[in-house]
Amino acid sequence: MRLTIFWERMAAHFGAAYADSFARDYVMSELGGRTVYEALEAGWEAKAVWRAVCAAVDVPAELR
Repeated sequence: MRLTIFWERMAAHFGAAYADSFARDYVMSELGGRTVYEALEAGWEAKAVWRAVCAAVDVPAELR
């Protein structure tokens, strides 16, 4: 998954403004105690991060 697709999906689920806030502030155990930004900077693939977000916040199937 490309980062552009990842951020489009984040915006579709959270809204553009909150997606950025969530990505910066929400620490997820699914990402080893990292935020979305930290996981991406650490080299996690966008697809794996998106799956973790989906699991953490119950993203509806049509947005997965």
